[in-house]
Amino acid sequence: MLVKSFGAALYGIAATLVTLEIHLNTGIQFLMVGLPDSAVKESQQRVKTAIEAIGFSWPGKAITINLAPADIKKEGAAYDLPLAIGLLAATGKIAAERVAKYIIMGELSLDGSLRAVKGALPMALLARDEGFEGIILPRENAPEAAVVDKVKVYGFTHLEEVLDFFLGEEAGDPVVLDTDELFYQKLNDHALDFSDVKGQENIKRAFEIAAAGSHNLILIGPPGAGKTMLAKRLPTILPPLNLSESLETTKIHSVAGRIPKNEALITTRPFRAPHHTISDVALVGGGGFPQPGEISLAHHGVLFLDELPEFKRTVLEVMRQPIEERKVTISRARFSVDFPASFMLVAAMNPCPCGYFNHPEKDCVCQGGVVQKYLNKVSGPLLDRIDIHIEVTPVSFDELSSRPPSERSGSIRERVMNARLIQQKRYEQHEHLHCNSQIGSQELKVYCEIGEEGHELLKGAMRRLNLSARAYDRILKVARTIADLDGSEKIKTEHLAEAIQYRSLDRENWAG
Repeated sequence: MLVKSFGAALYGIAATLVTLEIHLNTGIQFLMVGLPDSAVKESQQRVKTAIEAIGFSWPGKAITINLAPADIKKEGAAYDLPLAIGLLAATGKIAAERVAKYIIMGELSLDGSLRAVKGALPMALLARDEGFEGIILPRENAPEAAVVDKVKVYGFTHLEEVLDFFLGEEAGDPVVLDTDELFYQKLNDHALDFSDVKGQENIKRAFEIAAAGSHNLILIGPPGAGKTMLAKRLPTILPPLNLSESLETTKIHSVAGRIPKNEALITTRPFRAPHHTISDVALVGGGGFPQPGEISLAHHGVLFLDELPEFKRTVLEVMRQPIEERKVTISRARFSVDFPASFMLVAAMNPCPCGYFNHPEKDCVCQGGVVQKYLNKVSGPLLDRIDIHIEVTPVSFDELSSRPPSERSGSIRERVMNARLIQQKRYEQHEHLHCNSQIGSQELKVYCEIGEEGHELLKGAMRRLNLSARAYDRILKVARTIADLDGSEKIKTEHLAEAIQYRSLDRENWAG
Protein backbone atom coordinates (compact mmCIF):
# COMPACT_ATOMS: atom_id res chain seq x y z
CA MET A 1 0.00 0.00 0.00
CA LEU A 2 1.29 3.46 -0.92
CA VAL A 3 0.47 6.48 1.25
CA LYS A 4 1.69 10.07 0.93
CA SER A 5 2.26 12.61 3.68
CA PHE A 6 3.73 16.06 3.16
CA GLY A 7 6.52 18.04 4.79
CA ALA A 8 8.85 20.88 3.83
CA ALA A 9 12.57 21.48 3.28
CA LEU A 10 14.18 24.87 3.90
CA TYR A 11 16.37 26.52 1.25
CA GLY A 12 17.47 30.05 1.99
CA ILE A 13 14.49 31.71 3.65
CA ALA A 14 11.93 29.78 1.57
CA ALA A 15 10.42 26.33 2.01
CA THR A 16 10.11 23.61 -0.65
CA LEU A 17 7.42 20.92 -0.58
CA VAL A 18 8.64 17.43 0.31
CA THR A 19 6.42 14.40 -0.34
CA LEU A 20 6.98 11.37 1.91
CA GLU A 21 5.93 8.33 -0.13
CA ILE A 22 5.48 5.36 2.22
CA HIS A 23 5.10 1.87 0.75
CA LEU A 24 4.47 -1.36 2.71
CA ASN A 25 5.25 -4.77 1.26
CA THR A 26 6.08 -8.29 2.41
CA GLY A 27 9.38 -8.57 4.24
CA ILE A 28 11.07 -6.95 7.23
CA GLN A 29 13.55 -4.41 5.83
CA PHE A 30 13.42 -0.62 6.33
CA LEU A 31 14.71 1.48 3.43
CA MET A 32 14.72 5.27 3.15
CA VAL A 33 15.79 7.02 -0.08
CA GLY A 34 15.73 10.60 -1.39
CA LEU A 35 18.98 12.12 -0.03
CA PRO A 36 18.24 11.95 3.73
CA ASP A 37 21.02 13.08 6.05
CA SER A 38 22.05 11.17 9.19
CA ALA A 39 19.39 12.80 11.39
CA VAL A 40 16.64 11.80 8.94
CA LYS A 41 17.98 8.23 8.63
CA GLU A 42 18.01 7.89 12.42
CA SER A 43 14.31 8.74 12.53
CA GLN A 44 13.45 5.02 12.33
CA GLN A 45 14.41 4.49 15.97
CA ARG A 46 12.63 7.63 17.22
CA VAL A 47 9.45 6.96 15.23
CA LYS A 48 9.33 3.26 16.18
CA THR A 49 9.65 3.98 19.90
CA ALA A 50 7.16 6.88 19.77
CA ILE A 51 4.53 4.77 17.95
CA GLU A 52 4.95 1.99 20.48
CA ALA A 53 4.64 4.55 23.30
CA ILE A 54 1.07 5.39 22.22
CA GLY A 55 0.03 1.74 22.12
CA PHE A 56 0.62 0.72 18.50
CA SER A 57 3.05 -1.86 17.15
CA TRP A 58 5.65 -1.26 14.46
CA PRO A 59 4.46 -2.61 11.07
CA GLY A 60 5.86 -6.12 10.57
CA LYS A 61 6.43 -5.49 6.88
CA ALA A 62 9.08 -4.18 4.51
CA ILE A 63 8.91 -0.36 4.63
CA THR A 64 10.18 1.76 1.75
CA ILE A 65 10.15 5.54 2.13
CA ASN A 66 10.94 7.98 -0.66
CA LEU A 67 11.51 11.65 0.12
CA ALA A 68 10.58 13.44 -3.09
CA PRO A 69 11.96 15.32 -4.91
CA ALA A 70 14.83 12.89 -4.57
CA ASP A 71 17.54 15.31 -5.75
CA ILE A 72 17.09 17.73 -2.82
CA LYS A 73 18.92 16.95 0.39
CA LYS A 74 16.69 16.50 3.47
CA GLU A 75 18.16 17.56 6.81
CA GLY A 76 17.15 17.41 10.45
CA ALA A 77 14.73 15.54 12.69
CA ALA A 78 11.63 17.54 11.66
CA TYR A 79 10.49 14.70 9.34
CA ASP A 80 9.77 12.41 12.33
CA LEU A 81 6.13 13.46 12.67
CA PRO A 82 5.08 13.24 8.99
CA LEU A 83 6.83 9.87 8.81
CA ALA A 84 5.00 8.57 11.89
CA ILE A 85 1.61 9.82 10.65
CA GLY A 86 2.30 8.38 7.19
CA LEU A 87 3.10 4.96 8.67
CA LEU A 88 -0.08 5.01 10.77
CA ALA A 89 -2.05 5.89 7.63
CA ALA A 90 -0.32 3.13 5.63
CA THR A 91 -1.33 0.55 8.25
CA GLY A 92 -4.94 1.76 8.16
CA LYS A 93 -5.01 3.40 11.60
CA ILE A 94 -6.05 6.80 10.13
CA ALA A 95 -7.50 7.98 6.82
CA ALA A 96 -4.79 8.66 4.23
CA GLU A 97 -7.09 11.14 2.40
CA ARG A 98 -7.21 13.45 5.40
CA VAL A 99 -3.46 13.23 6.01
CA ALA A 100 -2.85 14.49 2.46
CA LYS A 101 -4.61 17.79 3.24
CA TYR A 102 -1.90 19.01 5.63
CA ILE A 103 1.79 19.79 5.76
CA ILE A 104 3.10 18.06 8.87
CA MET A 105 6.43 18.78 10.58
CA GLY A 106 7.84 18.02 14.02
CA GLU A 107 10.58 16.18 15.88
CA LEU A 108 9.55 13.24 18.06
CA SER A 109 10.86 12.34 21.49
CA LEU A 110 10.96 8.66 22.45
CA ASP A 111 7.83 9.09 24.57
CA GLY A 112 5.93 10.63 21.65
CA SER A 113 6.11 14.28 22.73
CA LEU A 114 6.90 16.89 20.08
CA ARG A 115 9.93 19.16 19.94
CA ALA A 116 10.09 22.50 18.14
CA VAL A 117 11.49 22.80 14.60
CA LYS A 118 13.09 25.58 12.57
CA GLY A 119 11.38 27.53 9.80
CA ALA A 120 7.72 27.33 10.85
CA LEU A 121 6.87 30.66 9.18
CA PRO A 122 8.15 29.81 5.67
CA MET A 123 6.52 26.37 6.02
CA ALA A 124 3.15 27.99 6.75
CA LEU A 125 3.59 30.29 3.75
CA LEU A 126 4.29 27.21 1.62
CA ALA A 127 1.14 25.47 2.93
CA ARG A 128 -0.94 28.49 1.95
CA ASP A 129 0.66 28.92 -1.46
CA GLU A 130 0.34 25.21 -2.32
CA GLY A 131 -3.34 25.13 -1.40
CA PHE A 132 -3.17 22.87 1.67
CA GLU A 133 -5.99 23.05 4.18
CA GLY A 134 -3.57 23.60 7.03
CA ILE A 135 -0.26 22.84 8.71
CA ILE A 136 0.42 20.73 11.81
CA LEU A 137 3.36 21.68 14.02
CA PRO A 138 4.64 21.40 17.58
CA ARG A 139 2.71 23.79 19.80
CA GLU A 140 5.79 25.90 20.43
CA ASN A 141 5.98 26.74 16.70
CA ALA A 142 2.26 27.33 16.16
CA PRO A 143 2.08 31.06 17.08
CA GLU A 144 4.91 31.84 14.65
CA ALA A 145 3.13 30.01 11.80
CA ALA A 146 -0.24 31.54 12.72
CA VAL A 147 1.03 34.92 11.49
CA VAL A 148 0.17 33.64 7.99
CA ASP A 149 -3.45 34.18 7.00
CA LYS A 150 -5.73 31.91 4.90
CA VAL A 151 -4.25 28.69 6.27
CA LYS A 152 -5.21 26.75 9.41
CA VAL A 153 -2.39 26.21 11.90
CA TYR A 154 -2.64 23.46 14.52
CA GLY A 155 -0.19 23.09 17.38
CA PHE A 156 0.18 19.87 19.38
CA THR A 157 2.44 18.66 22.17
CA HIS A 158 2.24 14.87 21.64
CA LEU A 159 1.92 12.32 18.84
CA GLU A 160 -1.24 10.98 20.47
CA GLU A 161 -2.91 14.41 20.11
CA VAL A 162 -2.06 14.45 16.39
CA LEU A 163 -3.50 10.93 16.04
CA ASP A 164 -6.73 12.01 17.80
CA PHE A 165 -6.95 14.99 15.46
CA PHE A 166 -6.88 12.77 12.38
CA LEU A 167 -9.30 10.31 13.95
CA GLY A 168 -11.71 13.16 14.64
CA GLU A 169 -11.85 12.34 18.34
CA GLU A 170 -10.20 15.62 19.30
CA ALA A 171 -10.70 18.11 16.50
CA GLY A 172 -8.82 20.93 18.16
CA ASP A 173 -9.07 24.59 17.22
CA PRO A 174 -6.57 26.26 14.89
CA VAL A 175 -4.28 28.84 16.45
CA VAL A 176 -5.51 32.33 15.57
CA LEU A 177 -3.49 35.53 15.98
CA ASP A 178 -4.41 39.12 15.28
CA THR A 179 -1.31 40.00 13.26
CA ASP A 180 -2.00 43.74 13.29
CA GLU A 181 -2.46 43.80 17.06
CA LEU A 182 0.65 41.68 17.55
CA PHE A 183 2.62 43.92 15.20
CA TYR A 184 1.69 47.20 16.87
CA GLN A 185 1.87 45.85 20.42
CA LYS A 186 5.66 46.00 20.69
CA LEU A 187 6.48 48.23 17.74
CA ASN A 188 8.07 50.92 19.93
CA ASP A 189 9.18 48.66 22.76
CA HIS A 190 12.72 49.90 23.44
CA ALA A 191 14.50 49.52 26.77
CA LEU A 192 17.21 52.05 25.82
CA ASP A 193 17.01 55.74 24.93
CA PHE A 194 19.36 58.42 23.64
CA SER A 195 18.48 60.58 26.65
CA ASP A 196 20.70 58.23 28.69
CA VAL A 197 23.76 59.57 26.85
CA LYS A 198 25.32 62.66 28.43
CA GLY A 199 27.08 65.08 26.11
CA GLN A 200 28.39 63.77 22.75
CA GLU A 201 26.03 66.06 20.81
CA ASN A 202 28.17 65.93 17.66
CA ILE A 203 28.14 62.10 17.77
CA LYS A 204 24.36 62.07 18.21
CA ARG A 205 24.12 64.33 15.16
CA ALA A 206 26.18 61.81 13.16
CA PHE A 207 23.88 59.01 14.32
CA GLU A 208 20.83 61.02 13.29
CA ILE A 209 22.27 61.52 9.81
CA ALA A 210 23.20 57.82 9.58
CA ALA A 211 19.68 56.77 10.59
CA ALA A 212 18.01 59.25 8.23
CA GLY A 213 19.87 57.94 5.18
CA SER A 214 20.66 54.37 6.36
CA HIS A 215 24.39 55.15 6.14
CA ASN A 216 27.14 52.92 7.52
CA LEU A 217 29.07 54.44 10.42
CA ILE A 218 32.41 53.93 12.17
CA LEU A 219 33.34 55.34 15.58
CA ILE A 220 36.93 55.70 16.70
CA GLY A 221 37.93 56.77 20.17
CA PRO A 222 39.45 55.75 23.53
CA PRO A 223 37.93 53.18 25.90
CA GLY A 224 34.97 54.44 27.91
CA ALA A 225 34.09 57.28 25.53
CA GLY A 226 30.60 55.87 24.90
CA LYS A 227 30.95 54.16 21.51
CA THR A 228 29.08 50.98 22.46
CA MET A 229 26.48 52.89 24.46
CA LEU A 230 25.66 55.05 21.44
CA ALA A 231 25.59 52.13 19.01
CA LYS A 232 23.12 50.16 21.13
CA ARG A 233 20.69 53.06 20.98
CA LEU A 234 20.72 53.43 17.20
CA PRO A 235 17.66 51.15 16.65
CA THR A 236 15.60 53.48 18.87
CA ILE A 237 15.88 56.32 16.32
CA LEU A 238 15.43 54.22 13.18
CA PRO A 239 11.95 54.25 11.58
CA PRO A 240 9.80 51.37 12.87
CA LEU A 241 9.52 48.24 10.76
CA ASN A 242 6.56 47.98 8.44
CA LEU A 243 4.62 44.69 8.36
CA SER A 244 6.37 43.46 5.21
CA GLU A 245 9.83 44.09 6.72
CA SER A 246 8.72 42.46 9.97
CA LEU A 247 7.61 39.29 8.18
CA GLU A 248 10.83 39.07 6.14
CA THR A 249 12.95 39.56 9.26
CA THR A 250 10.92 36.93 11.11
CA LYS A 251 11.41 34.45 8.25
CA ILE A 252 15.20 34.78 8.50
CA HIS A 253 15.20 34.30 12.28
CA SER A 254 12.74 31.42 11.92
CA VAL A 255 15.01 29.56 9.47
CA ALA A 256 17.93 30.09 11.85
CA GLY A 257 15.87 28.93 14.85
CA ARG A 258 16.37 32.31 16.56
CA ILE A 259 12.75 33.33 17.20
CA PRO A 260 12.54 34.30 20.90
CA LYS A 261 10.41 31.96 22.98
CA ASN A 262 6.74 32.95 23.28
CA GLU A 263 7.07 35.43 20.42
CA ALA A 264 5.47 35.04 17.01
CA LEU A 265 6.66 38.12 15.14
CA ILE A 266 9.79 40.27 15.28
CA THR A 267 8.50 43.85 15.43
CA THR A 268 11.62 45.82 16.39
CA ARG A 269 14.70 46.28 14.25
CA PRO A 270 17.37 43.63 14.98
CA PHE A 271 20.60 44.62 16.68
CA ARG A 272 23.35 42.04 16.21
CA ALA A 273 26.73 42.41 17.92
CA PRO A 274 28.90 39.33 17.19
CA HIS A 275 32.16 38.83 19.10
CA HIS A 276 35.38 39.54 17.24
CA THR A 277 36.34 35.84 17.33
CA ILE A 278 33.50 35.03 14.89
CA SER A 279 34.34 33.02 11.75
CA ASP A 280 33.61 34.22 8.23
CA VAL A 281 30.95 31.50 7.76
CA ALA A 282 29.18 32.51 10.98
CA LEU A 283 29.19 36.14 9.85
CA VAL A 284 27.98 35.83 6.25
CA GLY A 285 26.26 32.45 6.45
CA GLY A 286 27.01 29.06 4.93
CA GLY A 287 27.84 25.57 6.09
CA GLY A 288 27.16 22.22 4.44
CA PHE A 289 23.45 23.01 4.56
CA PRO A 290 23.51 26.84 4.27
CA GLN A 291 22.20 28.81 7.23
CA PRO A 292 21.89 32.61 7.53
CA GLY A 293 24.80 34.38 9.19
CA GLU A 294 24.93 37.45 11.40
CA ILE A 295 24.66 39.87 8.47
CA SER A 296 21.36 38.26 7.46
CA LEU A 297 20.10 38.13 11.05
CA ALA A 298 20.73 41.90 11.08
CA HIS A 299 18.53 42.37 7.96
CA HIS A 300 16.45 45.58 8.30
CA GLY A 301 18.43 46.35 11.44
CA VAL A 302 21.91 47.10 12.75
CA LEU A 303 25.11 45.03 12.65
CA PHE A 304 27.50 46.32 15.32
CA LEU A 305 31.15 45.28 15.11
CA ASP A 306 32.93 46.37 18.27
CA GLU A 307 36.75 46.37 18.34
CA LEU A 308 36.82 46.26 14.53
CA PRO A 309 40.61 45.72 14.09
CA GLU A 310 40.40 42.63 16.31
CA PHE A 311 38.24 40.80 13.75
CA LYS A 312 40.12 38.50 11.41
CA ARG A 313 40.99 40.14 8.11
CA THR A 314 39.17 37.45 6.10
CA VAL A 315 36.01 37.97 8.16
CA LEU A 316 35.91 41.68 7.38
CA GLU A 317 36.71 41.28 3.71
CA VAL A 318 33.81 38.90 3.02
CA MET A 319 31.44 41.70 4.03
CA ARG A 320 32.45 43.99 1.19
CA GLN A 321 30.17 42.52 -1.47
CA PRO A 322 27.08 42.06 0.78
CA ILE A 323 27.36 45.72 1.89
CA GLU A 324 27.09 46.80 -1.75
CA GLU A 325 24.51 44.28 -3.00
CA ARG A 326 22.45 43.97 0.22
CA LYS A 327 22.31 40.20 -0.13
CA VAL A 328 24.70 37.29 0.17
CA THR A 329 24.79 34.31 -2.18
CA ILE A 330 25.98 30.97 -0.78
CA SER A 331 27.00 28.64 -3.61
CA ARG A 332 27.45 24.89 -3.45
CA ALA A 333 28.10 22.29 -6.15
CA ARG A 334 24.42 21.30 -6.41
CA PHE A 335 22.68 24.57 -5.61
CA SER A 336 22.99 28.15 -4.41
CA VAL A 337 20.81 30.15 -2.03
CA ASP A 338 20.39 33.87 -1.44
CA PHE A 339 20.02 35.39 1.99
CA PRO A 340 18.94 39.06 2.27
CA ALA A 341 21.45 41.27 4.06
CA SER A 342 20.22 44.87 3.99
CA PHE A 343 21.70 46.13 7.25
CA MET A 344 23.28 49.24 8.69
CA LEU A 345 26.90 48.60 9.63
CA VAL A 346 28.10 50.35 12.77
CA ALA A 347 31.72 49.71 13.72
CA ALA A 348 33.74 50.88 16.71
CA MET A 349 37.45 50.79 17.37
CA ASN A 350 40.19 52.19 19.55
CA PRO A 351 42.68 54.47 17.78
CA CYS A 352 45.67 52.32 18.82
CA PRO A 353 46.50 49.21 20.87
CA CYS A 354 46.71 51.14 24.15
CA GLY A 355 43.58 53.09 23.22
CA TYR A 356 44.76 56.63 24.03
CA PHE A 357 46.13 58.06 20.78
CA ASN A 358 44.80 61.64 20.40
CA HIS A 359 43.37 61.53 23.94
CA PRO A 360 43.10 65.04 25.42
CA GLU A 361 44.40 64.01 28.86
CA LYS A 362 46.15 60.64 28.73
CA ASP A 363 49.36 59.92 26.82
CA CYS A 364 49.61 57.19 24.21
CA VAL A 365 52.33 54.65 25.09
CA CYS A 366 52.45 52.96 21.69
CA GLN A 367 55.74 53.03 19.84
CA GLY A 368 56.26 54.83 16.54
CA GLY A 369 54.40 53.36 13.60
CA VAL A 370 52.19 51.17 15.78
CA VAL A 371 49.15 53.43 15.38
CA GLN A 372 49.31 53.24 11.59
CA LYS A 373 49.88 49.48 11.73
CA TYR A 374 46.86 49.07 13.99
CA LEU A 375 44.63 51.09 11.64
CA ASN A 376 45.94 49.09 8.68
CA LYS A 377 44.16 46.03 10.09
CA VAL A 378 41.01 47.55 8.58
CA SER A 379 41.37 47.58 4.81
CA GLY A 380 40.91 50.70 2.73
CA PRO A 381 38.17 49.14 0.54
CA LEU A 382 36.10 48.35 3.64
CA LEU A 383 36.56 51.86 5.08
CA ASP A 384 35.51 53.27 1.70
CA ARG A 385 32.19 51.47 2.07
CA ILE A 386 31.51 53.18 5.41
CA ASP A 387 29.87 56.54 4.75
CA ILE A 388 30.47 58.30 8.07
CA HIS A 389 33.76 58.25 10.02
CA ILE A 390 33.69 60.11 13.31
CA GLU A 391 36.03 60.51 16.26
CA VAL A 392 34.55 60.06 19.72
CA THR A 393 36.16 62.05 22.52
CA PRO A 394 35.74 61.39 26.25
CA VAL A 395 32.87 63.12 28.07
CA SER A 396 33.92 65.72 30.64
CA PHE A 397 32.85 65.57 34.28
CA ASP A 398 30.67 68.65 33.88
CA GLU A 399 28.71 66.98 31.06
CA LEU A 400 28.36 63.72 33.01
CA SER A 401 27.06 65.48 36.12
CA SER A 402 24.73 67.87 34.28
CA ARG A 403 21.11 67.74 35.37
CA PRO A 404 19.27 68.80 32.18
CA PRO A 405 18.17 65.62 30.33
CA SER A 406 19.37 64.98 26.80
CA GLU A 407 17.00 64.80 23.85
CA ARG A 408 14.92 61.63 23.81
CA SER A 409 15.04 59.06 21.03
CA GLY A 410 11.43 59.80 20.07
CA SER A 411 12.25 63.39 19.07
CA ILE A 412 15.25 62.32 16.99
CA ARG A 413 13.24 59.51 15.39
CA GLU A 414 10.56 61.98 14.30
CA ARG A 415 13.13 64.00 12.34
CA VAL A 416 14.58 60.80 10.89
CA MET A 417 11.17 59.64 9.75
CA ASN A 418 10.43 63.01 8.11
CA ALA A 419 13.70 62.72 6.16
CA ARG A 420 12.85 59.14 5.15
CA LEU A 421 9.43 60.28 3.88
CA ILE A 422 11.15 62.84 1.67
CA GLN A 423 13.38 60.08 0.27
CA GLN A 424 10.48 57.69 -0.31
CA LYS A 425 8.64 60.31 -2.30
CA ARG A 426 11.76 61.19 -4.28
CA TYR A 427 12.52 57.58 -5.20
CA GLU A 428 8.95 56.28 -5.59
CA GLN A 429 9.58 55.50 -9.27
CA HIS A 430 12.61 53.36 -8.40
CA GLU A 431 11.53 49.90 -7.24
CA HIS A 432 14.70 48.98 -5.34
CA LEU A 433 15.66 52.44 -4.11
CA HIS A 434 14.29 53.60 -0.76
CA CYS A 435 16.92 55.74 0.96
CA ASN A 436 19.97 57.84 0.13
CA SER A 437 22.57 55.19 0.95
CA GLN A 438 21.18 53.05 -1.90
CA ILE A 439 21.66 55.67 -4.61
CA GLY A 440 23.54 54.30 -7.61
CA SER A 441 25.94 56.16 -9.89
CA GLN A 442 23.20 57.07 -12.37
CA GLU A 443 20.81 58.40 -9.71
CA LEU A 444 23.70 60.29 -8.09
CA LYS A 445 23.91 62.60 -11.10
CA VAL A 446 20.19 63.34 -10.91
CA TYR A 447 19.55 63.72 -7.18
CA CYS A 448 22.91 64.97 -5.82
CA GLU A 449 23.75 67.97 -7.95
CA ILE A 450 25.99 70.58 -6.36
CA GLY A 451 26.77 74.14 -7.39
CA GLU A 452 30.07 75.60 -8.51
CA GLU A 453 31.03 76.64 -4.99
CA GLY A 454 30.26 73.16 -3.66
CA HIS A 455 32.20 71.65 -6.55
CA GLU A 456 35.34 73.60 -5.63
CA LEU A 457 34.93 72.72 -1.94
CA LEU A 458 34.66 69.02 -2.73
CA LYS A 459 37.56 69.17 -5.19
CA GLY A 460 39.83 70.64 -2.52
CA ALA A 461 38.74 68.04 0.04
CA MET A 462 39.40 65.19 -2.39
CA ARG A 463 42.95 66.40 -2.97
CA ARG A 464 43.69 67.21 0.66
CA LEU A 465 42.30 63.97 2.11
CA ASN A 466 43.40 61.81 -0.83
CA LEU A 467 39.90 60.31 -1.09
CA SER A 468 38.82 57.62 -3.54
CA ALA A 469 36.06 57.85 -6.14
CA ARG A 470 33.84 55.76 -3.86
CA ALA A 471 34.45 58.23 -1.01
CA TYR A 472 33.36 61.02 -3.39
CA ASP A 473 30.04 59.22 -3.91
CA ARG A 474 29.64 58.66 -0.18
CA ILE A 475 30.13 62.34 0.59
CA LEU A 476 27.43 63.31 -1.90
CA LYS A 477 25.01 60.74 -0.43
CA VAL A 478 25.60 61.97 3.13
CA ALA A 479 25.21 65.58 1.98
CA ARG A 480 21.91 64.62 0.34
CA THR A 481 20.72 63.20 3.69
CA ILE A 482 21.81 66.31 5.60
CA ALA A 483 19.86 68.42 3.12
CA ASP A 484 16.79 66.21 3.64
CA LEU A 485 17.03 66.64 7.41
CA ASP A 486 17.25 70.39 6.80
CA GLY A 487 14.20 70.25 4.53
CA SER A 488 16.24 71.58 1.61
CA GLU A 489 15.59 70.44 -1.94
CA LYS A 490 19.12 71.39 -3.02
CA ILE A 491 22.45 70.39 -1.50
CA LYS A 492 23.94 73.59 -0.09
CA THR A 493 27.59 74.31 0.62
CA GLU A 494 27.09 73.92 4.39
CA HIS A 495 25.54 70.48 3.84
CA LEU A 496 28.53 69.45 1.77
CA ALA A 497 31.00 70.85 4.32
CA GLU A 498 29.39 68.85 7.13
CA ALA A 499 29.45 65.69 5.00
CA ILE A 500 33.16 66.17 4.22
CA GLN A 501 34.08 66.34 7.90
CA TYR A 502 32.65 62.86 8.35
CA ARG A 503 35.46 61.49 6.13
CA SER A 504 38.22 63.00 8.26
CA LEU A 505 39.24 59.65 9.74
CA ASP A 506 40.66 58.27 6.49
CA ARG A 507 43.86 56.61 7.59
CA GLU A 508 46.36 58.58 5.51
CA ASN A 509 45.34 61.76 7.29
CA TRP A 510 44.18 60.70 10.71
CA ALA A 511 47.22 58.82 11.96
CA GLY A 512 49.73 61.09 10.34
